[in-house]
Amino acid sequence: MRQARSISRRFPDYGWAWPTGGLDRLLKAAMLSDENEAERIALAWLDDHDINDVGFADHRLLAAITDRFGKRLASHPSYPRLAGLQKMLWSHSRITFREARPVLAALAEAGCPVMLLKGASRVAISPADQRGRVSHDVDILVRPDRMAEVLDILLAADWKASTGVGPLYLKTIISSVRALNFYKGEYGDLDLHQSAYRPFHHDAEDDEALWRRSVEASLEGVPVLVPSPADRISLAIGHSGLEAHVHSDWLVDIDDTIRKHEVDWTVLLKTIEARGLAVPAAISLGYLKRVIGTPLPEDVLADVVDRADRAGIASRASVLEAKPRRDFGRLSGVARGVLKQLRLFGSRPKTRAKMQPKTRAGNGETWRASSQRTGIEPNRAGQSASCSLQLPPGIEDRTPASLEVVIDIETPAHGRRFEFELSTPQRHLARLRYRRLFGGKGVRRLRFRGDVELLGGDKALFLEARPSRHFRNWDNARDLSRYGAVPFTLDLARLRVPGETVALKASDA
Repeated sequence: MRQARSISRRFPDYGWAWPTGGLDRLLKAAMLSDENEAERIALAWLDDHDINDVGFADHRLLAAITDRFGKRLASHPSYPRLAGLQKMLWSHSRITFREARPVLAALAEAGCPVMLLKGASRVAISPADQRGRVSHDVDILVRPDRMAEVLDILLAADWKASTGVGPLYLKTIISSVRALNFYKGEYGDLDLHQSAYRPFHHDAEDDEALWRRSVEASLEGVPVLVPSPADRISLAIGHSGLEAHVHSDWLVDIDDTIRKHEVDWTVLLKTIEARGLAVPAAISLGYLKRVIGTPLPEDVLADVVDRADRAGIASRASVLEAKPRRDFGRLSGVARGVLKQLRLFGSRPKTRAKMQPKTRAGNGETWRASSQRTGIEPNRAGQSASCSLQLPPGIEDRTPASLEVVIDIETPAHGRRFEFELSTPQRHLARLRYRRLFGGKGVRRLRFRGDVELLGGDKALFLEARPSRHFRNWDNARDLSRYGAVPFTLDLARLRVPGETVALKASDA
């Protein structure tokens, strides 16, 4: 059997990005085969840490450790708090899955295939793992041609987009987005994907193969699909390998898959190659094999490391992103941030170099505001959350048409983004956006201009203030001030068509 070369813990080799310190100890406590040694490490970690002082990423691993050892940890003074933490996290996960069940059932009834990703896929395969696998959201993958149908089912069930955008805008963009996050109630949290991987790991051929290799399972009694064992490993690396500080139970998921399931290593290696995952795979699989003792075949690790070594300088530099952020010094932290932004910039679709105040609507583009300070009294600004603009009869036959809208809003002392949406009763027309970077309490007059497409039967346009993100509740005054919908007062709405300019009359929507 071919042996993998030794992996150094010095930068830029892959071992430099392996977990260290307390995180390394928690991972060993969760995964080491020697239960006595793992238990000793868990108790030593509890001696050195206060559960109340560590974050959610550590809580997730503590849940797995508590599930593994149970009352064997009862002699430690932290055990009651540990048991309570696990129960709380488990209860949250259970409620999250139950909130998602009606949507999953509706999709199954509609004949729409649904594949679970991440933690939900592990729980669907092995429900007993739920006590140790925290999952406070449900990630589902559907085929691109079913995204609009799934969106209709979510909206009908009163799920809200976490971004705060309205339903008509969602219907406009649904075919072009990779993923959307939705909330319902206090615990409902669902991520809808049409692509299983991030854009920089996209591969159309493997996207289709992922569906062919999927296996049947069920969640909360609803039939679903889950990725094959090889795909669960590559997906865990693809989703978490460059953000290892966010949580680390994805490494536990990989270890669990290798120990309990038959992995097609040829599929895994082909997927790693196709998706450009060689470097994060060498880091994560190297740690599991060399530090944890996960029974990964040695020749598989050798192949992954060889691929990573050939990946080039730019890919090798991604070890900066794979290292847990808690381990960074100031200089390496800055380097990591720069590298991440360069990667994200390279994965974005190309846009025009300069955004003009007037941009074309109808495809998700945005109208940007020009603004000026106005001397009107604050109580005259912010009188409406929405308004209806009545269209003269026959105006839809006179194209092209452009619209000018002028509104007054009251701005807070801090900087924030202000969002509005323009629509007809049936379809989205444009997003209207104003961003104030440095704040400044007062009243601003915003002027928006853009082209609109009017169709037969259009009787009115609707202008609505939207939150810049959605919260489950708006009881927090700070959240409301920074993200809530901002009421406006309409000063002017003027429609230009060939040969005529028409002032539109407004009424409450």
